[in-house]
Amino acid sequence: MAPEPPLLTMTGITKTFPGVRALDGVDLEVRAGEVHCVLGQNGAGKSTLIKVLAGAHQPDGGRITWRGEGVAPASPIAAMRLGIATLYQELDLVEGLSVAENVFLGHEPTSAGFVVRARTAREATVRLLRRLGHGEIDPHRPVAELSAAQRQIVSLARALSHEVRLIIMDEPSAALDPEEVDNLFRTVADLTANGIAVVYISHRLEEIRRIGDRVTVLKDGRTVARGLPAKSTSTDEVVRLMTGRAIEYVFPERPDRTARPLDAAPVLRVEGLARDGEFTPVDLELRPGEIVGLAGLVGSGRSEILETVYGARRPTAGRVLVDGIPLRPGSVPAAVRAGIGLAPEERKAQALMLMESVTRNVTVSTLSRFSRAGWLDRRGERATARRATRELSLRPDDPDSRVSTLSGGNQQKAVLARWLLRGCKVLLLDEPTRGVDIGARAELYAVIRRLADDGLAVLLVSSDVPEVLGLADRVLVLREGDVVHTADARDLDEHRVLDLVMEGSPTA
Repeated sequence: MAPEPPLLTMTGITKTFPGVRALDGVDLEVRAGEVHCVLGQNGAGKSTLIKVLAGAHQPDGGRITWRGEGVAPASPIAAMRLGIATLYQELDLVEGLSVAENVFLGHEPTSAGFVVRARTAREATVRLLRRLGHGEIDPHRPVAELSAAQRQIVSLARALSHEVRLIIMDEPSAALDPEEVDNLFRTVADLTANGIAVVYISHRLEEIRRIGDRVTVLKDGRTVARGLPAKSTSTDEVVRLMTGRAIEYVFPERPDRTARPLDAAPVLRVEGLARDGEFTPVDLELRPGEIVGLAGLVGSGRSEILETVYGARRPTAGRVLVDGIPLRPGSVPAAVRAGIGLAPEERKAQALMLMESVTRNVTVSTLSRFSRAGWLDRRGERATARRATRELSLRPDDPDSRVSTLSGGNQQKAVLARWLLRGCKVLLLDEPTRGVDIGARAELYAVIRRLADDGLAVLLVSSDVPEVLGLADRVLVLREGDVVHTADARDLDEHRVLDLVMEGSPTA
């Protein structure tokens, strides 16, 4: 028998924006019922490609064939009508509406041209949620009250309400803990078993091997590999295709312990810090040049500890000291004045002014330095920002670039440059490589290590256990708000950390 024709074929797709050729002849072929993974560094063209497929961008050239016929989706609605749905990393749900209202938003059930009772939508939503294995989600519940994993299920239910044949998932596991990722993968397996194709985009190569069937790799807007077997293609080969070079190691070498003054006074000391319902008393010390990691599942209290140290949350017990001086509890200005900086997990929403320039994002915490008699020295501001970003190799090397146009890794560098310009002594990093490709991750790791080697104290939170172990000098393992283990990073491995996280047996 002849093989079944592909569900989707994209051939020679090109797309140019002012000054940038984002796609330069990309090819993609997706079969019904498969998980097809699209890989590439930030800037490789992944986002532009899926926006072309989703109807958000119109290609300049090339051909799209859908179920054997040439198509050109003129809008996301047109793509949805064809049977193509897209779940972006930043889910576009309306938090003030209920689950059912979100699922049928824009295509509410009708009869004779009139919108029917809300009960019909709720009943249909229940059926869709049960189909996805999540009948426990209440269709009446406001989306604002749902977890990240539950919101993804609601987005999937909305896609299925359109009878889609292909679902594009952009970094779907970025905000999920390991158990939620397992649930997501089970849901994807059920979808593909029913003939629905999934285009899966992720920076986590271990996920690709677990869930993927085939892989297409993009580099500089071109397809450099197409239809590779996901489970048997080595990580080294994928990295070589993505970057054009082999990466022998990702994490920079730690400095020699004997060369570091471990007897130096702690720059940061946390004594009995606690918040009711979030984390029990925590004690830690952080010396200049040291990186301490907090490992644990999402919800274990890691980010809450960072935000309490930073003053964004008020502790119910304990205190934070910088250079031996206690900070005012729950005061961000006091923490910043003392020399603490935070690069938050949601950098786009919490740290960056996306429509402003790189210069303004870097200097926003130090604008008074450039004020002269009520006037802003823009030339001096720009020159200072450029020196700070060049120190971190931020690209492109243009301080006037709008920060929204930067890749994830370079946006993170802009946040780091802000705190370096501020002269901070303690840097708090919450998921520093979220949404950053593997090549840019290696570069960020080198930057973080170099900053520590120059005397900065770093407190790091990451859901990626290898990242914590590879960067940190010491690690605190948390489970459900309790510190269950503290050790030198060299004395731990990923399996040991995961055992502690799941079992939570306290050890010294």
